[in-house]
Amino acid sequence: MEMGKEIRRLRNNRGLTQEALADALNVSAQTVSKWECGTSVPDVQLLPEIAVYFGVTIDQLFAMTPDQELERIENRIYDRGLFPEAEQRQIEQQLKTIAEQPKYIGKTELLLTKLYNNQAEQFRLLATEHGKMAVERMEGDHDAISELANAWGSYIPDWNIRNHHALIEWFEAYCRRNPNNRAALMWLIDNLIDDRRLTEAREWLQRLEGIDHTFRVPMYRFLIAAAAGKPDEADAILAELEQMQDQEWCWATMLGDFYTQRQEYDKAIEWYRKGQEMQPSPKFTDSAMSIAHICEIRGDKAGAIAAYREQLRLLREDWGIVSGEERDAVDRAIQKLQEE
Repeated sequence: MEMGKEIRRLRNNRGLTQEALADALNVSAQTVSKWECGTSVPDVQLLPEIAVYFGVTIDQLFAMTPDQELERIENRIYDRGLFPEAEQRQIEQQLKTIAEQPKYIGKTELLLTKLYNNQAEQFRLLATEHGKMAVERMEGDHDAISELANAWGSYIPDWNIRNHHALIEWFEAYCRRNPNNRAALMWLIDNLIDDRRLTEAREWLQRLEGIDHTFRVPMYRFLIAAAAGKPDEADAILAELEQMQDQEWCWATMLGDFYTQRQEYDKAIEWYRKGQEMQPSPKFTDSAMSIAHICEIRGDKAGAIAAYREQLRLLREDWGIVSGEERDAVDRAIQKLQEE
């Protein structure tokens, strides 16, 4: 917080000296000087008088640094669901103001991305609920089913819609400019595999192999072999992956993902639990969520509820999250299972 700087800004805007402000507030000029230098802060009982004098709210006196304001906005995005349009516009304006300082442009663009992704996700949830009602009330209308599937993130059979060529083109150009960015290379390879552009995926994997010496390279070899319809080769690579030592915790959760996709659910749960055990605190909730989804697929309501409760425990104990949309979504999942 930078209350002293805010008081100085308000005083200068009024054209006041420190002595004049001190007289108005019945304190010494030295006291005002200490506030503005940050060596002391006004007594809490004096805050309403200062706010009234300058015609601002008490909250406005608690000015934040740009870093603090960005952190506050990020927490705000994570803490709730759909923002009303007026609140979204307010956040956009706050970020625009901070972005006037060049050093914060990247962070403000990232937070705008998170804000719009949050809004898009919340609108998708709304569209899903309305779509379900539309399908029921319109007796299976084709258009209603299509819109519901779209809202729910369904598989799309039309190649012209589901392919990732524009995304791939952008990431290819980015990776050529930034050949050592592992994260970008991985997203590029992921989407090439999803589009079954396996020759190109192998070429980019060679570049990844030059900068990464972890489980990630054999992981992509496995995915490419599976996508190419080479089960024996894929099985051999999977066995190699299982025997790797001294890997990051996400190596285990990745194996959980692979076994889930093979419908070998018992092995998947074992690897997810191993991944959670390997994680340092604060632990992510992905493994618990994955186990909950597996249990739901198997019709194991008790197991799913237990996994969701584990997710709540991690949110509470590792992240200090006891309210907000992230927790509410898990509570809704538990309630739905209990009511079925």
